[in-house]
Amino acid sequence: MSKKRILLLGPNLNAVSGVSTHLNQLFGSSLAKDFDLVHFKIGSEGKGESKLASLSRLAASPFSLGWAIITKRPAIVHLNTSLDRKAFWRDLVYLYVARVLGKKIVYQVHGGDLPRVLFDNEKGKTKWVERALRKTDMVSLLSTEEMQAYAEFVPDVRCELIPNAIHLDPKVETPTTPKTRPLELVFVGRLAPSKGVAECIKALKLLQEAGRPMRLTIAGSGPQEAELKQLAQNENINFVGPIFDEEKNRLWRESDVFVFPTYHHEGLPYALLESMAAGCVPITTRVGGQPDVMQDGVHGLFIPSKDPRALADAVIKLDDDRNLLLKMAQNGIVRIRDHYNVERLASQFRDVYTSLA
Repeated sequence: MSKKRILLLGPNLNAVSGVSTHLNQLFGSSLAKDFDLVHFKIGSEGKGESKLASLSRLAASPFSLGWAIITKRPAIVHLNTSLDRKAFWRDLVYLYVARVLGKKIVYQVHGGDLPRVLFDNEKGKTKWVERALRKTDMVSLLSTEEMQAYAEFVPDVRCELIPNAIHLDPKVETPTTPKTRPLELVFVGRLAPSKGVAECIKALKLLQEAGRPMRLTIAGSGPQEAELKQLAQNENINFVGPIFDEEKNRLWRESDVFVFPTYHHEGLPYALLESMAAGCVPITTRVGGQPDVMQDGVHGLFIPSKDPRALADAVIKLDDDRNLLLKMAQNGIVRIRDHYNVERLASQFRDVYTSLA
């Protein structure tokens, strides 16, 4: 019997984005052995795309999707989206094209606003969010917080909790003895104000004033990069730019504490999963799916956002109690290996696809 075809809508598979990472994980997993997974690219062609080219692409893409559905005849259209205003209106068109052509729809939300607050609870536009969700056959969400919000917003729509996953680094070894050298701090992510990078830099300065000889490595790029470098002006802060694959894995393995005081509308950051899987203990905030993954005092520490002093104090706590740091590193590795591996992700979507197709 031929395999059921699934049309996966999302950005370029070579793009640097969490959604692209997710799509590549599905294509590379055992799910691809059970279903015929086909990619349909939506979203920008990149920074070099002109405004005219962008408008032309947007106008043509719904027709291209319709033709792809007619010719490829998928059993399910799996739409990967984020709940922000721009993406919602763009992807609403794709949703209706798939529905008009009679296809089952999986609507996977990769973070963003909660449905009732997307348009500041404006009645008319919020009604469109409700209509869109009711056109789906299943909504895939990343966190318990989202599950609660969607259940209240559209209680009769099928929603399932399917968190992100990562490929595990085979070079990671579970530590057995406490570290004695000065702690290596790391930030990995987009260099934007809501990610809390400036707070990391300010916290390091507080640590140095307290006589703690630590270094901070900042990996990533973004609109705040120049401002952050000006703020740093410190030889113990190293900006390494965007890093990938083994270079990033090595940075995680060589670091002790992941400082991530984000107040962004996070879904479930891959950086949190990667840090814990490498035994790099996170200090972060209670946003998005992060409280689902880590328990305060067990896998890492939660702090309030926009508070460099709280971040510095949390680092000092781990610096002074290296046995606690060791135990958290060990617990984090076990947590990710057991619950956030790619085969768990593939298994959950296998169940979804089978029930719909």
